[in-house]
Formats: sequence, structure tokens, C-alpha cells
Amino acid sequence: MAEPDARPRVLLLHGIWMRSGVTARLDARLQQAGFQVQRFDYASIKSPVSEHHARLARAIDARPEPVYLVGHSLGGVIAVDFLRSAHAAAGRVRRVVCLGSPLRGSQLARRLSRVKLDKLGLGGARQILIDGLPAWQGDADIGVIAGELSFGLSLILGPLPRPNDGTVAVAETRLPGIRDHCTVAASHTALLFSERAAALTAHFLRHGHFADATPGPRGGWS
Repeated sequence: MAEPDARPRVLLLHGIWMRSGVTARLDARLQQAGFQVQRFDYASIKSPVSEHHARLARAIDARPEPVYLVGHSLGGVIAVDFLRSAHAAAGRVRRVVCLGSPLRGSQLARRLSRVKLDKLGLGGARQILIDGLPAWQGDADIGVIAGELSFGLSLILGPLPRPNDGTVAVAETRLPGIRDHCTVAASHTALLFSERAAALTAHFLRHGHFADATPGPRGGWS
């Protein structure tokens, strides 16, 4: 019988209009840093948020060890909202890292709502993206990495307050009550491919903060 994997476990959530394959580069970097990673694939607009929560709970309950969550964009919003749910599995999540997640609500989502394109373009994610989340008051450590390279949907849907990553303003990621927050020079989608963002993610998962995240041995991250 194979011995259980002792590496810390991470569930990796993609953003809206995407599938899990887009997180492959971040997956590989987190594995290189010493984590066991499972890409969590979900129908971001076809299914309601409650279904994402239920599937997350099943994925967590499938294994006995504690788990970390890492979410890009909507994936981070879903992850933090899951911690507020009634699912017992939420209590087993120790830390969460959000990359470019509009935890306080998305101005671009509200613009889509005003022109009546929100139901078509946002689907089941509509309300949570428009409203955002309340201040965090739970036990899990939450860290947020925001991008500052303005290149994305705002070129089509109108400008955002600066700094922003082209899709999400940095101010929209600053949820009161989170443990730590930092920024990197990356656009919204590029956060998934940023070496620096991966380094910061791994550091936060291990230590609960972003400070002093530097390259470690064997190409991993301390």
C-alpha cells in the first residue's frame, strides 16, 4: 500500500469564464514549492454559488488532512465565501490566498448589470460579484495578491480606479479583516503566470504572511 502524501494539500480554483487548465503553471510552481495540488474545476456561470460550495466541501472531505485554498479572481471570492458557509468542511481550511479577487465587489460587474448584460455574462456568479463579501471575521488566514498592470476588460468596459490589473481595482481586493495584502506588476490573467505571485502564494500558505518571500532551494520558495 502506498504511503499517504505528507505534503500540504492545496485546492486551486480558477476564475470566471475559465476552466482548471488555465491554472496549470501555478499548479506546477506550487508543486515545485512542496505542495500537493488539486485543480478544482467548476462551472463558473452555469451553476449557483451554493453548488460550488457543496462540491468544495466534498473535495475537502475526501481526504482527512487540513487543506489550503488558492483562488484566482472569482475563484478567490468563492473560496472566501465558502469559509462563511454552514459546511463543516470549511472549518478545515487553514489558509486562503486570493489572486486578483474582487472581494469587495466588482465595478465591471456592476457596469454589466446597468446595461442588462450581467445575467448573460455572469450567470450564477452575478450577485456575489456585484455585492462582494462582508468583512472577514473568521479564524482562517486570508492573504490577497493584487495586480497593478492595467490591461484587461477595462479597455472595453471603461476605466477603473488606479491602481488596477485591467479587470479588478486594487481597492476592490482589500477586504477588511484579511491577514495580509500585497501587489505585483501583473495584469489580471497574468497573475496566474507570474513567478512572483507564485512565490508569494507559497510563502503565505507556509507562514501566514507575504513578507520576505524569496527564492528557496531547488527552485522552490521559502
